[in-house]
Formats: sequence, C-alpha cells, structure tokens
Amino acid sequence: MHPLAAIAIVIATVAAMEWVAWASHKYIMHGWGWGWHRDHHEPHDNTFEKNDLYAVVGAAMSISMFALSSPLIMGADAWAPGLWIGLGILFYGIIYTLVHDGLVHQRYFRWVPKHGYLKRLVQAHKLHHATIGKEGGVSFGFVLARDPAKLKQELKAQREAGIAIVRDSQLT
Repeated sequence: MHPLAAIAIVIATVAAMEWVAWASHKYIMHGWGWGWHRDHHEPHDNTFEKNDLYAVVGAAMSISMFALSSPLIMGADAWAPGLWIGLGILFYGIIYTLVHDGLVHQRYFRWVPKHGYLKRLVQAHKLHHATIGKEGGVSFGFVLARDPAKLKQELKAQREAGIAIVRDSQLT
C-alpha cells in the first residue's frame, strides 16, 4: 500500500472515530448501555469506573483490525487496510484518554485551560454533565466541541420541555 494511502486511512479513521464515539455516547452509553456509563456521571472516589469498560471495547476494535491485517493470524486472507484502521482507532483512543480522562476529568493530571479551544472543550463537556440521569443532554462528542453558549440554550430548552433534569449551577 502506498504510504500516502496508509496515512489517509489513519487520518480518516481518527476523524470517523469521533462520529463513532458521538453516536455510541448518545445512543448506547445514554441508552441501553447506561449501566456501564452511569458511574461516570455520579460523584465517586474510585480509581476506575464501570464506564472504563468502554475503553476496553475500543481497544478490542483496534486489536481486531490489527488481527485482520496480520498474515500470521489470517494467512493469505490478511486485509492490509486493517493495520491502518487499527492504528487510527488506537490514535483516537490515545487522544480520547488524554483529552477526556486527562484534561476534562483530570484523572491523570491537573491543568485547567484559561482560553482557546481546550477551554471550550472542557466547558462543553461540563455542560454534558449538567443533566441528572441519562435523558437529554448536549455535547456527546469527545474531541469536537460546540459553543458553550449554544449548549446552555439547548439545555434550558430541554429543561423547559421536560426532556432533561438540568443542574441550575451549570446554566449560569
């Protein structure tokens, strides 16, 4: 495979993973998979959360792609793009871990950005956590963040429509 094609596949996979993460977060984690995700939205002192099992699912996706690309495992049926897709999923997982778990939730380091996109990202995710329970909510992505002022408007509208229970402290 041409190196530029491999790089394009990795970049496209990283970009696609933000959509996969958004859809998984909105429809699985805040849907039938709430049992694993609930503790992420509740205060606790545990080092690990059930929610961390979703990272294991992501790792399994990446490992599966590596396995599909391996001639040692698949023999002549090895699928070359699987290596680059697996790398893209791995890179997204690293970005997710650093941004979501590290920067936003400060599980690994303590630093609060004062301006720029990273501040906006932290604000957007804190607004995601402004709802109580799995219903409603905003900002289900992990790397792309919309304008916090617009997210606050959406939360107010959800509260007024009875779609979500929203903590008032997050809307001021």
